[in-house]
Amino acid sequence: MSAAQQNALPFLPADLAGQVAVVTGAGGVLCSELAGALARAGMKVALLDLDPAAAEAVAARLREAGCEAMGIGADVLQRDSLEHAAAQIAATLGPCTLLLNGAGGNHPKGTTSKEWLEPGDLADASLTSFFDLDPAGISFVFNLNFLGTLLPTQVFARQMLLPDGRARAGASIINVSSMNAFCPLTKIPAYSAAKAAVSNFTQWLAVHFCKTGIRVNAIAPGFFLTAQNHKLLFDEATGDPTARAGKILAHTPMGRFGEATELAGTTLWLASPAASGFVNGVVIPVDGGFAAYAGV
Repeated sequence: MSAAQQNALPFLPADLAGQVAVVTGAGGVLCSELAGALARAGMKVALLDLDPAAAEAVAARLREAGCEAMGIGADVLQRDSLEHAAAQIAATLGPCTLLLNGAGGNHPKGTTSKEWLEPGDLADASLTSFFDLDPAGISFVFNLNFLGTLLPTQVFARQMLLPDGRARAGASIINVSSMNAFCPLTKIPAYSAAKAAVSNFTQWLAVHFCKTGIRVNAIAPGFFLTAQNHKLLFDEATGDPTARAGKILAHTPMGRFGEATELAGTTLWLASPAASGFVNGVVIPVDGGFAAYAGV
């Protein structure tokens, strides 16, 4: 690892070196960045994604940088798929000591056309109102975000425990929630409810596991540019921010979207028992002040 690579990180906790991290959703913009931060801190990283090529592409870049990483295709909604991945990881890297549950997302069928229901809307067949939301779309979003956190935790937290039920040194789980969990955004009720469930589950699991020694926390990103939300935030033809993006920026005191690298410091801090060993059951906003701003 070069000095430039080391200096690109906010800090490198020494106690993470040699530990095994599993990151779900690792083919995406944010989670691939977080996986890279963990790898450059000396962790052996397994990158899981529904798209095995995306996971392996990130892993290959990390190996080129001198890190130890492997990419694996896995479906966070299929226990058999997760257990198969877990067996591969244990055989190649060793048992998991850090799980970062990053898989998640939204779906158009869980989204309304407008922010408010107004008189006359129900007569407009071109609109998707609250009454038109597809239960299948709601289920997809909830399952992906909540069950997609619960099932990997069931599989990989088992590897964190020794035969006597005590946790391996440094055992930790970091979930990815959202600012939607604190205050739901308009138009996306399914995603907001699902991320609220992730935050609540984080707190429940922290209490449930506390006697074993496994810590459970979450980060709640504000607005970061990803492949998933780019079309929502920028006009494809002009490249200008959309009206919704303008509202977001106006409500973000720092006046900009976050950069993926700006999640790394919080992730490394939560991962390191030396840095955050008494931090358990918290959901930390990384949002440029969005949650603190009342709009006036």
